[in-house]
Amino acid sequence: MTTSARALAHDPSDALRDDAAQAIAQAVLEGFDKHYALFRECARAAKRHFEAGHFLAIGHVARDRIDFYDRRVAETAERIRREFRGEGVEGGGAEALWARVKRQYVAKLAEHRQPECAETFFNTVSCKLLHRNYFHNRALFVRPAVATEYLDADLPAYRSYYPRERGLRAAVVDLVLDFRLERRFADFRRDLANVLRAFRQRLPRPLRLEANFQIQVLSSLFFRNRAAYIVGRVVNGVQIQPFAVAIRHAPDGELYADALLTDPMELALLFSANRAYFLVDMEVPSATIEFLRAILPDKTAAELYTIVGLQKHGKTLFFRDFLQHLRHSTDRFENAPGIRGLVMAVFTLPSYPYVFKIIKDRIAASKDTDRARVTQKYALVKHHDRAGRMTDILEYSDVTLPRARFAPGLVEELVSLAPSQVEVEGDWVVIRHLYIERRLRPLNLVLESAGEVAREHAIAEYGNAIRELAAVNIFAGDLLFKNFGVTRYGRVVFYDYDEIEYVVDCAFRAIPPPPPGYDEMSGEVWYRVGPRDVFPEEFATFLLTDPRNREAFMRHHADLLEAEWWQRTQRAIRLLGPADVLSYPERVRFSPPAGPRRARAPLPAGET
Repeated sequence: MTTSARALAHDPSDALRDDAAQAIAQAVLEGFDKHYALFRECARAAKRHFEAGHFLAIGHVARDRIDFYDRRVAETAERIRREFRGEGVEGGGAEALWARVKRQYVAKLAEHRQPECAETFFNTVSCKLLHRNYFHNRALFVRPAVATEYLDADLPAYRSYYPRERGLRAAVVDLVLDFRLERRFADFRRDLANVLRAFRQRLPRPLRLEANFQIQVLSSLFFRNRAAYIVGRVVNGVQIQPFAVAIRHAPDGELYADALLTDPMELALLFSANRAYFLVDMEVPSATIEFLRAILPDKTAAELYTIVGLQKHGKTLFFRDFLQHLRHSTDRFENAPGIRGLVMAVFTLPSYPYVFKIIKDRIAASKDTDRARVTQKYALVKHHDRAGRMTDILEYSDVTLPRARFAPGLVEELVSLAPSQVEVEGDWVVIRHLYIERRLRPLNLVLESAGEVAREHAIAEYGNAIRELAAVNIFAGDLLFKNFGVTRYGRVVFYDYDEIEYVVDCAFRAIPPPPPGYDEMSGEVWYRVGPRDVFPEEFATFLLTDPRNREAFMRHHADLLEAEWWQRTQRAIRLLGPADVLSYPERVRFSPPAGPRRARAPLPAGET
């Protein structure tokens, strides 16, 4: 080594920079650890609220938790600005420092229990301080640096029970007792009989018990709305049977098993991102996700992290998957199929099952809205119980896409529609604010080519979607078929949120009879219309222009055209709060205990 090289290696300023990098890394990790401690406390609070029957509180916890991450990121970024201002932590010249910080941070994650989520937190904090030109793997975790395979807690993520040792009944009793629920079961023998009977009906016969026969159950209950779920799998030889058991409160407050879910479709609907996120206590989230991926093979890791409430890391994984797809595909972005929207510019990549949405700078005057209100509506959906009827939203800032992957004319169209949000920098298209949603088949296109049976099903599902959204206090506003999509399971889902309102904030009215002598040919409206007035009988005029659609709708959902139905729904929500729309089909339920309970849709006629 030369004299100059030795001097450089012992440069005291280099050591000082490493000290600063280590201190910044420690500050970021402390911010994440605070966030994750609060995240876990939300799950523990959900268990307490479930045991006490405080179901509205569970909803509040789930909504509040969504904002915890951004608050901790803002706190951490502000701390770094304040404590390390002299180190050059912000702007275009900070890349070298953040590369050092990243190296120190990786070392601190060696024994961490949530390293993958801590990496995402690091990315979010550093992106608040770095210029976006430096958003690459040197200063960020574009690729993961710490492996999570086989990572687990001192108390493993799942517990195993062996019925061959002490019998099936003893194993199931131990399984339930290990969850330490304070509230007792009303009739545990009945519940056990219901679950075992359902298993016998669904498992292949004859059933031969292998030496490794066992029941594996995730150590934390999954809480959402008014239910808790035991999630596990039965292992018998090479056969694996996933399952979930729904636990609910009887009218007297005691617990009962409401349903056993084993069918892949039932489990997929339960773990759908179109619903509120679960509250789950996980010391090592990667171990829980690994278990879930084994029983839900159609779900990606990004979807599963999102569903258990770690939506920020879910976004990270989603975008990594998307970038990987771009590298291994050649098709181009193009306008999404369907009728062009008045509020959003929507494009898609045909080989990737998602759509990309940008709020237009100039929104059609007929919409009476603006960017701020549209953003507010999308935030409302993110925080609300989506009841399986509204698509989840992934929201990104400063997304850079290769210009060569856009169809001819599309970039120019996007720039003309949203010049404040889209700009071209050389070979790249930069989108300042972007929503990404799963691509669905637009309902209007489905109905154009549907046969009689398919049309009947689609229209029935369309009405069910409107009912179930109303049950959780959401009025979709614009009910045109083009704003609804059909999933691969044939469910109709709403995906255009710029006109949604709370049901209780609307004034649902019947159109009064015209006054004596009114000229029907005048086109004049003879009644006052307020800003929140809704006249359900008008739905048929605007929505059901095709006689085939009208006939199917009237067979299933004629009452949705009556103001009284909506007014009853409002009264039910004000009296009892939003309904708990079931996350599984009614047909798989055991006989629930007798007594009043909320239905999966608003109260029928005559009830208050």
